[in-house]
Amino acid sequence: MPSIKSKHLIRIQDLTNDEIYAVLENAATFKEINERPIKKLPTLRGRTIINLFLEPSTRTRSSFELAEKRLSADSLNFSASSSATVKGESLLDTAETFDAMKVDMVVARHKYGGYCNILADHMDAKIVNGGDGIHQHPTQTLLDLFTIYEHFGRIEGLTVGIVGDIYHSRVAGSLAPALASLGATPIFIAPPAYQPDVPEELGAQVAYTLDEVLPELDVVNLLRIQGERAQGLYVPSLREYSALYGMNSHRMNNLMKKDAIILHPGPMNRGVEVTAEVIADPRMLVLDQVNAGVAVRMAVMYMMLGGDGDVE
Repeated sequence: MPSIKSKHLIRIQDLTNDEIYAVLENAATFKEINERPIKKLPTLRGRTIINLFLEPSTRTRSSFELAEKRLSADSLNFSASSSATVKGESLLDTAETFDAMKVDMVVARHKYGGYCNILADHMDAKIVNGGDGIHQHPTQTLLDLFTIYEHFGRIEGLTVGIVGDIYHSRVAGSLAPALASLGATPIFIAPPAYQPDVPEELGAQVAYTLDEVLPELDVVNLLRIQGERAQGLYVPSLREYSALYGMNSHRMNNLMKKDAIILHPGPMNRGVEVTAEVIADPRMLVLDQVNAGVAVRMAVMYMMLGGDGDVE
């Protein structure tokens, strides 16, 4: 397998387009392996990976942990409650402590953007960003791209609507520039208060009405309102937001392309950005995304750590 040349994966821009496609191709191999009765591979045996999750996570953390186990890596898991940061330890001291342990990789998640850069500046280990503040979430982008690529067989030429709280979303912050770089057209769809300050820097177009652009979209990527990052609602009410921007059966069956797909990074707020009828529809590929998460993260870690052995 080809390697990833960048030492760290902090931004999706750390990968070239060729490397992105290499991750997707390798993830397809790992996905097939994950369907086998015995899923364990010896490819990262002897490597040590720390999962430093200082912000709550279900899908990202569990998929990284599972990916590490299936690649036979030794992993240690730290959360905010089990980390010395609750005792007042600085981010710098945490980085230097783990560096002294001579680990090979740190997968980090933090509510502050730029945390992974602090780790990268003070550690010899490779750093993978598991989501930092409202900055980026590159492996989420890779699994979204994998889901799109697996469904359509291409990314170039597709129109992808990213709907919801764009301003506070690290998913949007990494997905839009990746789509633009690969020849797709990302469109941010949200009320003005949830639009980013400079959307063109992320390579995205802007729309303020979902119904107006929904018929053009090949992919509808729904985002929840990031209540834990925003100070209160930026819209009059959740009911009004859902009426204008929520994906429901009417929009799905009457406005959306018949062959379009719907994505969601999770967790979903049922009845706000998506209804139960939409979640149950086969065009909603959220579980495909979850499945892809393990395979994509296996591919990323294998390519960054230069795993040994055949993975066929």
